[in-house]
Amino acid sequence: MRHRLLVISDLPRCPRPLTEQVALALRGGPFALVLRDKHLRWEERTALAAGLQPVLDAAGGLLIVSDPAGPVRAAHLSRNFPIPVPRPALVGRSVHAGEPIDPALDYCTYSPIWLSDSKPGYGPAIGLAALREACAASPVPVYALGGVDGPARARAAREAGAAGVAVMGAVMRAADPERAVREFRAALV
Repeated sequence: MRHRLLVISDLPRCPRPLTEQVALALRGGPFALVLRDKHLRWEERTALAAGLQPVLDAAGGLLIVSDPAGPVRAAHLSRNFPIPVPRPALVGRSVHAGEPIDPALDYCTYSPIWLSDSKPGYGPAIGLAALREACAASPVPVYALGGVDGPARARAAREAGAAGVAVMGAVMRAADPERAVREFRAALV
């Protein structure tokens, strides 16, 4: 995947409609958006994806749908969700500390690196040394997830060997998502 920044959607905590938040964020540069929001019915997520796709396409972004119930171009899978058939062009999976990383994936998120405001009580945080080990051993690119709350942590994750970072609250709850994305992208070079 060419993007170093994955932004995970969080519809309930967005300060404005999701499509508007994403459009503002994309002014800071392209990124991959993981449309998570699994509390929505599949039909609702499909409609949301249809509205987000042209916004992402126009800005050079990428739409990845979490645990899809139908055909998609790119999918991000939770731990036990099977790889869809037919296989999307891009498949990633959430991997937690100590779990094996499937070489059939195109990338994975690895967590929790730091404690997360988006998922309080989710942990314990594994830290940069564990991230470094996972990245060195992984057969696929690893994206650091969990508590990546700003550019300093994004830079530290890259220095530990991560291909990039996955963030939720730092962009989804940002009053100025353009600035947040611009700062993350600068830190991920």
